[in-house]
Amino acid sequence: MPQEREPGQSIGIASVPNMRDLGGWPTLDGGRVRRGLVYRSTELNALAGTDMDTFAALGIRSVYDLRTEAERTLQPDMLPPNTQHVVVDVYADAVNAAPAALLTVMTDPKAAEELLGDGKGLALFEVGYRDIVRLRSAQAGYRRLFTDIAEPGHRPALFHCTGGKDRTGWAAASFLMLLGVADELVMKEYLLTNDELLPAEQPAIDRFQAMGGDPDLIRPCVGVAPEYLEAALDQMHKDYGTIEGYFAEGLHIDADAQAGLRAVFVESA
Repeated sequence: MPQEREPGQSIGIASVPNMRDLGGWPTLDGGRVRRGLVYRSTELNALAGTDMDTFAALGIRSVYDLRTEAERTLQPDMLPPNTQHVVVDVYADAVNAAPAALLTVMTDPKAAEELLGDGKGLALFEVGYRDIVRLRSAQAGYRRLFTDIAEPGHRPALFHCTGGKDRTGWAAASFLMLLGVADELVMKEYLLTNDELLPAEQPAIDRFQAMGGDPDLIRPCVGVAPEYLEAALDQMHKDYGTIEGYFAEGLHIDADAQAGLRAVFVESA
C-alpha cells in the first residue's frame, strides 16, 4: 500500500520504471507530504496484464501527460477504464526541446551525434530546463496540473513525460518546494531517477551501441544530473525570485491557492 512506502521508493511496476509516490517527504515546518495522492512516472504505453492491475489498484483518477503530440502519437498511454487522460504539452512552444528528443536519438546514432556530439548534450539539456520554467506553454501546462490536483475529483493523480525525468522532474521538484520540502531532499528525490530508470534503459543503450552509436552520447538523454535541475532553479530565481513567486507570477496560482495546495498535500508528521 502507498502509505507503507519510504519516500521515493519505487512503486515496482516493471513496465513503468521510475514510478513513485511523491508522498512521505518531510517539510521544513515539521509536516510531511501526504502519501497516495500524487505520483510521477515514465510514459504509460506498455501497461498491460498484471502491471495494469497493479496500476489500477492505486486508484489513480487523472493522468497528466506532459509529452509533445509526436511523443503521444508514437507511444500512446494505456490506462485503466475511467481514468482521465489530460494533455499538458509543456514544450508546445519550444523550438529545440532536447528533453523531448529521447525517442529519436535513442534509435538514430546519426541524429544523436548531430544533436549531442562535441559536448552539446549538457548545454542542450540546460537550455531545455530553462525553457521548462520560461515557456508560456510550460507555464500554462503546469498551472493546469497544479490547479487540477488541488481539486478532490482529480486525485489521486499522476503526471509523466517520456522518461519521467525532465518535464516530470521539474513538476515534482517545484511541487515539493512549494510544499516546503528542503532543497537537498528535493534534489535527492530528483536524482532517484538515475537509480530507477538507468537500469531499465540499459537494453536500449546496448541496442544503440550495437547500431554503431556511442553510448556516452545518449547518457544525458537517459539519466539526470544536478546541473539540469540547477539550470531550471537558476531561471526561476532570475525571473521570479522564489518558488512562491514562480507559482504566483509564472503560473498565476496566487498565495491563497498556494496555501490551499499545502493544506491538501501536507499533513502532520
